[in-house]
Amino acid sequence: MAAWALWVLLVPVAAELMFVLLVPGAEFGFASCYSDHMVLQKEPAGAVVWGYGEPGAMVTVALSEDSGFIISKKTVQVKGPSGTWTTVLDPMDPGGPYTLTAMEASRNVTLQDIYFGDVWLCSGQSNMAMTVLQIVNSSQELAAAAHYPHVRLFTAAPARSDQELEDLEQIDLPWSIPTAAWKWLSPPTPLLCCCFFLPICSCFLNRKSGPWEFLLLLGCLLAVWAVPARGPRLPRGAGGGGLGRHPHRGLVLPQGSAGLWAAGGGREPGEENTHLHTDQYNCTFPALIADWRWAFHTGSTGQNQLLLPFGFVQLSTYRRQSPDDSFARLRWHQTADLGVVPNARMPSTFMAVAMDLGDEHSPYGSIHPRDKQTVAHRLHLGARAVAYREKNLVFQGPYPTRAILDMTRDLLNITYSQELVWRHRDMLAFEVCCSSGWLPAPVVTVEFHQVTLALAGCGTLVLGLRYAWAEWPCDYQSCALYNAWGLPAPPFLLDTSPSTGGTELLLCPSSRL
Repeated sequence: MAAWALWVLLVPVAAELMFVLLVPGAEFGFASCYSDHMVLQKEPAGAVVWGYGEPGAMVTVALSEDSGFIISKKTVQVKGPSGTWTTVLDPMDPGGPYTLTAMEASRNVTLQDIYFGDVWLCSGQSNMAMTVLQIVNSSQELAAAAHYPHVRLFTAAPARSDQELEDLEQIDLPWSIPTAAWKWLSPPTPLLCCCFFLPICSCFLNRKSGPWEFLLLLGCLLAVWAVPARGPRLPRGAGGGGLGRHPHRGLVLPQGSAGLWAAGGGREPGEENTHLHTDQYNCTFPALIADWRWAFHTGSTGQNQLLLPFGFVQLSTYRRQSPDDSFARLRWHQTADLGVVPNARMPSTFMAVAMDLGDEHSPYGSIHPRDKQTVAHRLHLGARAVAYREKNLVFQGPYPTRAILDMTRDLLNITYSQELVWRHRDMLAFEVCCSSGWLPAPVVTVEFHQVTLALAGCGTLVLGLRYAWAEWPCDYQSCALYNAWGLPAPPFLLDTSPSTGGTELLLCPSSRL
């Protein structure tokens, strides 16, 4: 049997064919997200298998090789009155194909071509819903799809409910093998993609939460108490279409423009977040991550780890030359005001910087850039480093670690964590906060790990330092600073204060916006 690293792509799409699902109390069988060609999470987790049957009846679940040899067998009783049964398979090494059979008395249902691998669950909004035909190099992507037969796709249909769902209401596409006919689906990337929820923190923060996260949630929810919790809820253990029951290797959330329109003066058609308090995002986003992790851990009977890896995409660009800084503020809040992830407030997370992927001429609007491959590549690096703990892998761009004032020449020397590539030399990307406010600080030189800024007009009284603090900070892949691996330096907002010696500035992440 082959042992492959299997990725699951589950994406929000609008399909013409819809499938009627098995509902609680209906005939015996598996839940809606189980079908031929599916992928179950490999070891160390045990795959959770569940479905419906006659309350009180005994159900036997058998995992077999194609030859008929039974690898494992589990027996469980159907619960009443829900009419559901759940069992956990023994942890399995990656590979397949297998056959999965559920038997109740004289009835049985068999699924074929089952594999064990890594399952990534991704949630998204309009950018996640973009199809392969809408992205750059779509013809090449479609031609290459058939070369990845062990990447399997499942598409949950968009749904909204004020109540937790026992099962998915509808699916747009059952588990499928990639072909060039995937033209209506989101891009087949090395990493994942999945079901459809609006990424709205106030909607995702569930009314039920684990005791260990109560204090974290309390402070955030008090801050946004007046916000109506609209739209879909977080998938809990038995709710959210049952997605919380399944073990996963990780979660990914491509962050949309949600929540910016109240703070940013304007609204994209279809956005639902006109009442959100954007400046609470530094609290609500970590709370969302904690809530998801608790939900997936408890819902999967502990098969999902408590610190389930969580990846997300930095907010991209929208309007060129906009004086509003709401996009910059939300990008900063995405990292809990610490600039990079993972960090103490957001452990086991990774972020794909996207501020340099603006697409002003996108026919789908500039808020929907067409380069999804670069985003996928940056997520891929983050997943390898954080989820798979690959050592010595560079997965994020350079970040400042030290600043020294040259008072005789009115210069500020900033030391970065990595060797720098100065890609755009005429850009005024840096600003310093002086007694009169924020002023541009032109780059004088970039050498190895160091950037030298001119402080003309500010003198030596530097109260703060920020980089790429704009809604549209640079043209496509043309920000000022990158590392040798082509990863952009992320934006930052730092408070500065003189050290005891007077020339070195202490750099502290700022929460004063």
